[in-house]
Amino acid sequence: MATNPVKFINETRAEISKVVWPTRREVVMTTIMVFIMAALTAVFFSLVDLIIRSGLSGVLGLFG
Repeated sequence: MATNPVKFINETRAEISKVVWPTRREVVMTTIMVFIMAALTAVFFSLVDLIIRSGLSGVLGLFG
């Protein structure tokens, strides 16, 4: 089934006009939230890594 290119472009423009674009404030707030969550995740996994490494070193110290 062949698609008419003009019809496709018109339908695409109609769909794009329905998009609600975020405001600058929303983009800034979302970006800040992403950076905060990334930092919290990094801290969490660093602590988990430290705990596992310390536990493993302790266990290996008993047998080594």
